[in-house]
Amino acid sequence: MRFRGLFTVSIGKLKGFSLSQPMNLTPTFFRDEGKPVEKLQALICYSSFSTNGDLKKGYQKMMLAKDLACLVEESSHKDERKVKSRMELKRSIELRVKKRVKEQLIDGKFRNLMVNVIAVPITLQDAYNCIKLNSNVDISVKDDSICFNSLAKELLDGSFDVGGDTVSFSTRGVAKEVLILPNPKMIIVQEAIRMVLEVVYRPHFSKISHGCRSGRGHLTALRYMKKEVSSPSWWFPLVLNKKVDANIIAKLISKLEEKIEDDQLFVIIRSMFDAQVLNFEFGGFPKGHGLPQEGVLSPILMNVYLDFFDQEFYRLSMRYEALHQGDDKDEDKSHSKLRNWFRRQLKENDLKCTTNDNSGPRVYCCRFMDEIFFVVSGSKDIALSFKSEIVDFLKNSLRLDVDDEQTEVLPCDGSNGSRFLGALVKRRVQEGPATSAVHKLKEKVRLFASQKQNAWNAGCVRIGKKWLAHGLKKVKESEIKHLADSGSTLSKVSCFRKAGMETDHWYKDLMKVWMQDIKAKAAENEESILSKYVAEPALPHELKESYYEFVKCADEYVSSETATTLALLPNSSSNTGSVTITEILAPTDAIKKRLFRYGLTTSEGYPRAASLLVLQDSIQIIDWFSGIIRRWLRWYQDYDNFNEVKLLISSLLRKSCVRTLATKYRIHESEIEKRFDSELCRIPSIEEVEQELTYETSYSHPFDNDEALMYGISYSGLCLLSLARTVSQSRPCNCFVLGCSVAAPSVYTLHVMERQKFPGWKTGFTSCIHPSLNKRRIGLCKKHLKDLYLGHISLQSIDFGAWK
Repeated sequence: MRFRGLFTVSIGKLKGFSLSQPMNLTPTFFRDEGKPVEKLQALICYSSFSTNGDLKKGYQKMMLAKDLACLVEESSHKDERKVKSRMELKRSIELRVKKRVKEQLIDGKFRNLMVNVIAVPITLQDAYNCIKLNSNVDISVKDDSICFNSLAKELLDGSFDVGGDTVSFSTRGVAKEVLILPNPKMIIVQEAIRMVLEVVYRPHFSKISHGCRSGRGHLTALRYMKKEVSSPSWWFPLVLNKKVDANIIAKLISKLEEKIEDDQLFVIIRSMFDAQVLNFEFGGFPKGHGLPQEGVLSPILMNVYLDFFDQEFYRLSMRYEALHQGDDKDEDKSHSKLRNWFRRQLKENDLKCTTNDNSGPRVYCCRFMDEIFFVVSGSKDIALSFKSEIVDFLKNSLRLDVDDEQTEVLPCDGSNGSRFLGALVKRRVQEGPATSAVHKLKEKVRLFASQKQNAWNAGCVRIGKKWLAHGLKKVKESEIKHLADSGSTLSKVSCFRKAGMETDHWYKDLMKVWMQDIKAKAAENEESILSKYVAEPALPHELKESYYEFVKCADEYVSSETATTLALLPNSSSNTGSVTITEILAPTDAIKKRLFRYGLTTSEGYPRAASLLVLQDSIQIIDWFSGIIRRWLRWYQDYDNFNEVKLLISSLLRKSCVRTLATKYRIHESEIEKRFDSELCRIPSIEEVEQELTYETSYSHPFDNDEALMYGISYSGLCLLSLARTVSQSRPCNCFVLGCSVAAPSVYTLHVMERQKFPGWKTGFTSCIHPSLNKRRIGLCKKHLKDLYLGHISLQSIDFGAWK
């Protein structure tokens, strides 16, 4: 509501306002600092009183005005008390940096970013706050450990020592691998540069680019493959292999110079590459992240470098789609009118050469960092030609190596599918309503027949066991003279019984002779022996014939395809309800192997106790298992076989957690579930996970899981932390998490769960961690130990050099 104009009332003064003078009730009146309650009271009373009004009535209105003002004041205080989430705080920091960067845009280029934006204390402070938020540390707590004014001065005068602000680790053994990590000051500088580059290049990145970008992650990449690609014919992935060298760095700097004019910025980026504190390896580690601890500049610089490829893909796709006279006229393809018009323009407006909507090929590409997947809708010759041009560009222009062994062009209708981001991409015929109804009916018949067969087998086994008990009873009766039957077969063969042989042993010998007579070794199990040779021969003949006739008819109905059913199948021309869709499947077999490798299941797939977690507190053990379940289920939430994955992960890991606690306390698992009933509720059930995912999808902000701001958390590798020792007073230490100054009560030994290259090819989730960090000691406070287990922070947030 807006109030305009002047009102004049002569009833004296009210709450400090002179009512005998004109009062300006413009919006400025409400923005003035002071007492908002009194002003609102005065405003309402001011508009209600008249010079001849009743004082009693005016008093009532004055009290009403006071009540309304209190409601407004409570509402304003409530808004002030609302706590912002980590993502909201990081978004506000990014917007402040974005404003400073935009001010440096002059004549289409960003100039002097190092002097005017990066090497400014307030920007470095914002970068440090962003790091603290990534580490789940309260930014309102004052931290004087780093002087931003001196750091900004070092960056401006060129005295910042890139090589000196690093720490190196190496593996043991002959073939040593060295890892160089940044110190906190270097991490702050890298974060400031990352924030600036995000502002500069985010609007220019291609739509085919996914990964470490705002609102574009692995789920959006898989959704694109599933929903946006129409009528695919051939597909193939490209596996890149290359370590960063001088040629790649020079080409990367040339790409940066297209948008940025700042020699100081380029010098410090080159010095980071020279000091090996900034590095990324194409294809060396999953999803192009380099190493999770190496720094935050790797993903943004890789996206900038591969933007060359994105532009080349658009150029090639336009040429193939716009100019190629494809001969795939029988396939269903959709083309826009703009593309058809463009083709006619390139063919010199030859209207006779009209382009059929089904005539030309289509090419698709989805890139997640350095993992690239191509789909071609057209002939195989077109797919091979397109692949050849793409490979030539990557090798000759971008100086990258391509692994040809894993880039075979495969048909989309093949049964094996193709791999992308650890997922299996397949095409499947989705049945129409009529076909689905027939198959559901057959499934019900098969299930009913299976139930009857199980009941028949169970009854026969029960009869056979009673026959065994009756035989043992007869053997015992034969030993009693007045109960023995001298004319029975048992009495006749008793002469073969050895002297002093026990009854049970004699009965076993008789059973061995009988089993040899019926050749029982060919049987599958003892139940089939009892059913086939004991129970069924004793049953009425009519009953056996009826049962086997029922089983035969049910099998024939389930396996048969009558003419009516054939007319409903997808290959029939009369069936128009079936369509072919793209499926994204999680690798359940690879997940089972990972659980076995982590020591959470046995080789047969049964849950087992995690020995490295036994010495930790029970709550920490439960948090570790809860974190794995939540992170994995979030990762696979949009996969088509998610129901199978969530049942597998939730059931196995919960049982493994219970057995770990049972090993710790040396009591039975049932007692553990009773004692820790409330604590085990922290491990989410399948229903709770589904509710959380539904709530996040429906109500969360699209940037709540922004991969550009939460780098390293979504893809943080799995690790186990075993208790190394309690911190002694002779060498106390604080928490190793960046920005945290809380004392660490214990030191933990890091056990890396994934150390080999390419773990993401099988599951797509786990990140590789450098082997030099395995079995390193880190100090963690209780809060950040829980955050690390639950996946709220990543190993990138840990300062590994704090122990040195």
